[in-house]
Amino acid sequence: MRRIQVYSVFERIWHWLQAMSILLLLVTGAEIHRPSTVGILGFASAVWLHEWLAIFLVSNAFLSLFYHLATGALQKFIPDSRDFFSLAVGQAKYYLYGIFTGAPHPIRRAASQRLNVLQQLTYVLLLNVALPLQVSTGILMWKADDWSSLVGRLGGLGVVAQVHVAMAWMMGAFVIMHVYLTTTGRTPMAHMRSMISGWDYEEEGHESSASTKRSEEVSHGTEV
Repeated sequence: MRRIQVYSVFERIWHWLQAMSILLLLVTGAEIHRPSTVGILGFASAVWLHEWLAIFLVSNAFLSLFYHLATGALQKFIPDSRDFFSLAVGQAKYYLYGIFTGAPHPIRRAASQRLNVLQQLTYVLLLNVALPLQVSTGILMWKADDWSSLVGRLGGLGVVAQVHVAMAWMMGAFVIMHVYLTTTGRTPMAHMRSMISGWDYEEEGHESSASTKRSEEVSHGTEV
């Protein structure tokens, strides 16, 4: 086994701040949506905290976007279209039964390649569809009195609120799946420890199918 660094200090700090923000947003959002059922902070305090957490999360998201654009790390989240289908099928097979039979993980975990294609696709949809809808509908609800005509053209406050709640449920489902996938590493706590320390271990000489294919393409002069 050799030790490899998979997360920078910035990525770890950003991850835990976002995780805390999302969890608190889900809790305060649940209290705002069902104040008689979820009575933790009180409705007024829940609304105040929810709004400030949303501002913090969006600010942190833009900081992350700047970091990934400036460092080129954004490429890690973009699926490779050349062999996307075969890699997606292989990863799906691993999640469906390979993981339960001790099969090796389809990709090699490293700082340059730590997300499989299904994770990349999930992040693309989450960051480009779910999050913008969540933020925009939240702003519309926040400024409903000032932008009543715009809210009305979109179907009314009820429709906007339903979309906001639907995105919240999607975010909650993502959190549950995300936590589950942290247990699918080399050991149940390996991914969690690497997100805290930044380091992980891999078997020397282990190659993923994607890495092997890239090497073959380069050696035969077919790499574009």
